[in-house]
Amino acid sequence: MYYLYILYSARSDRYYVGYSKDPIRRLEDHNSDPRMTYTHKHRPWELKVSIAISEDMKEAVRVERYVKSLKSRRLIEEIISRGDIYFIKKG
Repeated sequence: MYYLYILYSARSDRYYVGYSKDPIRRLEDHNSDPRMTYTHKHRPWELKVSIAISEDMKEAVRVERYVKSLKSRRLIEEIISRGDIYFIKKG
């Protein structure tokens, strides 16, 4: 299963949206791997939510890109508070 995950950096007051089969491992990567160029400078990250999307990676990528394309902090916070993405009009 692929998941949409949202991380939060209190230090930078930023969110990061990604997808993964293992959101916990990805959180660890974002917090420790120096090759994570964007997320490296905003450490530490905390996992705010992970939402099961699909067994199909293409669907997970589509959902991640859609959420990122909206560039809406309010939407990201709504996803976190609801714990789902199904209220979003699918594009």
